[in-house]
Amino acid sequence: MKSGAIESLSQELRFRWRGIEADGTQISGSVIAPDVAAARAQVRRDDLFIVELVAHGPAPRPGASAAEITRFTRQLASLLRAGLPLAPSLELLADTRAASSAKRRNGMPRIVGALARDIVAGVSFSQALRARADLFGPLYGQLVAVGEASGALADVLARIADDRERAAAQRAKVRAALTYPAAILVLAIAITAALLVWVVPTFKQIFDGFGAALPAPTQAVLALSGALARWSVPVGVLLIAAGAGFARLLRVSESARLACARLSLRAPVVGPLLTMLCAARWSRALGTLLSAGTPLADAFAALNHATGNAYFDHATAGIAARLKDGERLATAMQATQCFPAEVVQPVAVAEESGTLDAMLLDVASLCDRQVDEKIGTLASLCEPLVIVVLGLLVGGLVIAMYLPIIQLGNVV
Repeated sequence: MKSGAIESLSQELRFRWRGIEADGTQISGSVIAPDVAAARAQVRRDDLFIVELVAHGPAPRPGASAAEITRFTRQLASLLRAGLPLAPSLELLADTRAASSAKRRNGMPRIVGALARDIVAGVSFSQALRARADLFGPLYGQLVAVGEASGALADVLARIADDRERAAAQRAKVRAALTYPAAILVLAIAITAALLVWVVPTFKQIFDGFGAALPAPTQAVLALSGALARWSVPVGVLLIAAGAGFARLLRVSESARLACARLSLRAPVVGPLLTMLCAARWSRALGTLLSAGTPLADAFAALNHATGNAYFDHATAGIAARLKDGERLATAMQATQCFPAEVVQPVAVAEESGTLDAMLLDVASLCDRQVDEKIGTLASLCEPLVIVVLGLLVGGLVIAMYLPIIQLGNVV
């Protein structure tokens, strides 16, 4: 194995080039490649004469979305199942993706091309993936290593693609279920604020001519309108600054991330849903590793970011430490106080029967069904919740504004 092969992705360079076409037109552009020969091959085409090709320093590290990585995994599994070797499969995917993404920013062709170069240089596929754990994750590399050792790489990649597609579908469901009520709440608050800023002051001018005491609800609305008109800009700036400060705190402070993640799991309505979702991801990841032949003690090294929740991932590290001290998995899971009882109890039974891998996958499927049920329940509650919120905010505001007019009509 060549020591420098694993760094091929980070050693890519940006080249500036100038050329002349057959009709004498001068054109120029830039290209990213590992060396001059590769750069020249990328820009060379029919009737183009390259006048200048100069390196302009290292290229920025490419990125890829989770959906792009899942699509790559599925396509690579299909090519391997068709009998194509690994390196040619990667080269074919890199060329295909480069052609399809020529007019849009997409770092996946560079990533796949770098993987292909690593394989040709003698680096194993799992090692090349582990060098890019920030993109693929440790679980991905661990499963690929198991697939390479067992000779079933195509099947393992297909399973990875299935799990990633399932996780993406769940995230989309949860996002849709939480986004709708949040958007309606923000809209209701915005409408109420607009009424307080622009409509209520008009009523205030009318009420000033009554010469009578106003009802308490009306006085409260008028006071709120005056405060909002006076303090809306300073409060808005303060909220933006507080939000930016909180986001920075989450980036730099591990304890803040843990506290925020724990609060999200304890939140009413949303907390049980997120807990079950994290438990499903954790159980499926561990079950997949165990069913692929990974020892239990070694499997936890790939579960550092399996759930997407910092508190759950911290609990995973605690479980690994307890297993090294000789505790059983179910006992260690229960001690973290993260996992629901319907997850811990089957694991305890499976440890006794020696079917832990199958039980974890079954538990993950059960958690997925419960997540779907909770999402459906939450979605069904959104419509009446929206009606109640809009009625309390907008309806209460309108009643408070018309109450003095009603009372004046009764007096007359």
